[in-house]
Amino acid sequence: MDQETLGSVVLLAIVTLISVVQNAFFANKVEHESKHCNGKGFQRPGSSAFDRVYTANQNCGHTYPTFLAVLWCAGLLCSQAPAAFAGLMYLFVRQKYFVGYLGERTQSTPGYLFGKRIILFLFLMSVAGILNYYLIFFFGSDFEMHIKTITSAISPLLLIP
Repeated sequence: MDQETLGSVVLLAIVTLISVVQNAFFANKVEHESKHCNGKGFQRPGSSAFDRVYTANQNCGHTYPTFLAVLWCAGLLCSQAPAAFAGLMYLFVRQKYFVGYLGERTQSTPGYLFGKRIILFLFLMSVAGILNYYLIFFFGSDFEMHIKTITSAISPLLLIP
């Protein structure tokens, strides 16, 4: 793979690998809680602590494919740096959701809502990249620099709760 191609995806690959480590951490928490509850291995014993960890892990796992799809689409079709920044923010929010779910379930709500906003941002970046492609294809108008400027300016706004 040449350096230019690698340079256009390296940040997305880093965020993806960090998300894999995070998934392993979540799975390890489920395994640890399972062993702690009954000492045998992975079983669903029905304890409140185990159920919270297991459910939080399942909820994070259900949104993971959507996150990866919009992360890579936004990064490839629009702009890598804002997409990678939004991806890192999503991972932070997902960690907050997971830890919040281990306490009271209401503590996980801010992480959930913030995560939805980040997924929407990545989705809109992807749509903007697709629209720009078709504008170039049909009309010869390239708005790539405008889109990159807008997404770079908007991505720090994701930090506002």
